Amino acid sequence: MMKSKAKSLAELRARFGGDNTTAFYDPEFLRASKLAFSSSGTRAAPYAGIATLLNAPYRNVRWDSPDLKDLDVALLGAPTDLGVTNRPGARFGPRALRTIERIGPYNHALRTMPVTELRVADVGDVPFRSRYDLEGNHADIEKAIGLIAASGAIPLTAGGDHSITLPILRALGKDGPVGLVHIDAHCDTGGSFDGCKFHHGGPFRHAVLEGVLDPLRTIQIGIRGSAEYLWEFSYEAGMTVVHAEQLESRGVEEVVAQARAVVGPGKVYVSFDIDGLDPSYAPGTGTPEVGGISMREAQALVRGLAGLNIIGGDVVEVAPEYDANTNTAQCGAQMLFEILSLIAVRRREPKA
Repeated sequence: MMKSKAKSLAELRARFGGDNTTAFYDPEFLRASKLAFSSSGTRAAPYAGIATLLNAPYRNVRWDSPDLKDLDVALLGAPTDLGVTNRPGARFGPRALRTIERIGPYNHALRTMPVTELRVADVGDVPFRSRYDLEGNHADIEKAIGLIAASGAIPLTAGGDHSITLPILRALGKDGPVGLVHIDAHCDTGGSFDGCKFHHGGPFRHAVLEGVLDPLRTIQIGIRGSAEYLWEFSYEAGMTVVHAEQLESRGVEEVVAQARAVVGPGKVYVSFDIDGLDPSYAPGTGTPEVGGISMREAQALVRGLAGLNIIGGDVVEVAPEYDANTNTAQCGAQMLFEILSLIAVRRREPKA
């Protein structure tokens, strides 16, 4: 937006004083205001009503025969943390993200109001068969995401631990491997831990081996910490790994350009692990790693993906038990909003 010439006090009074206290003159601000305010000039209070993801309308879904065909995006909770290797608590992540107020409605960087520009609903949580069955939970997630995708809606999921991304990719990549932009402290391409291979430290290893994720169209950003020796698979498979230190030295714009080049024009999934952020921003997570990226860098990374063919996304590993001031949940909800904004930008672009 171009900066206009500053108005004199008399001009300001004429334009914004008296009966003009609710006037908007900039076309973009006028458009946004019409979406945000009712005809009576009121706007819904962010602290009122039933808490939902991104304050989207709630949709009560019958998962035996879901009716989702009128949605562009389905916001979904996956409250399970049976795959954690350290501190539990991410099962409360979806609830924590729902209770955060004042996310949106306007994304000033991407100039979009995604919840009002798209047909979006919070469709509740994955109906799990058991709170004790990790592989069963994964099967339930795959089924729910498959139903959403079959309806034509794009799924955005609030976790839960990072193991939930494997069944999501199984559902979205069943007709061919997809690309991935993965922001995290860890590559999550490890082998079995304590006799289990479906934990949160290995979803992308198995997604590649199962043929639902293309490693050559995968970039992992923000990687750091003492678990580096576990990520051999990323390098052997041809994934692009950008360490947190490299992000600082190279700059966000260069890394964004690399990410866009890696994933290309094909289908791409965006997975955001909250521990990609430095613990000073997001302490409420199971495997915090110091030396992480800032929230501003995270927003710039995701916003830089605007225009890509996003087919789904998630925000995972928010564990509110360790989040004394709700900063982590605030950051998680904001990043879910940023991913949703990408979909809104893509949908409004003219078809080629």
